[in-house]
Amino acid sequence: MVDVLAGRRLMTREGASVEAEAALQNKVVALYFAAAGCALSRDFTPLLCDFYAALRPAPFEVVFVSADGSAQEMRDFMREQHGAWLALPFHDPCRHELKQRYNVTTTPKLVIVKQNGEVITHKGRKQIRERGLACFQSWVQAADIFQNFSGVPLLPAAPQTSCPAVSLWPWVLFFKVNSNYGQDDNSP
Repeated sequence: MVDVLAGRRLMTREGASVEAEAALQNKVVALYFAAAGCALSRDFTPLLCDFYAALRPAPFEVVFVSADGSAQEMRDFMREQHGAWLALPFHDPCRHELKQRYNVTTTPKLVIVKQNGEVITHKGRKQIRERGLACFQSWVQAADIFQNFSGVPLLPAAPQTSCPAVSLWPWVLFFKVNSNYGQDDNSP
């Protein structure tokens, strides 16, 4: 769980409330600072939606931190353009604390953080635009979220290549092999 959001409630695009600890535990977290009135935010948000959807069910979560002028603008922006990610409620004072902590002066900004709130990169938006899904592998490695009790990483290193698909091979392999994970198996 991202320590900076400990004890907070987050909201879904539909308005449901969820506990931050449960929703963010053992995930790479992207804090997305954006606003409906910002043309660059409206331009990047669909790309972030595609990125987010392509990574499902990987351990990645976006938390929208609104820079909108009102709660209604925030809700409209979420309903019209956002993916199925979470948001910090508009009236939560933590919005302003996060902007200060991560030195957010312009939008959009995508800050990728570890569970303890330490920054992996302030350039999440640029990395997604330039590297696509391949940037996720480096975020996971930096986040140190996949380790067993002996401290040995559970995922092997990806082969060195410039091909984004190959750099995600451990995820593709895991989700292919475990495509029925969590589903009932009614076969004899």
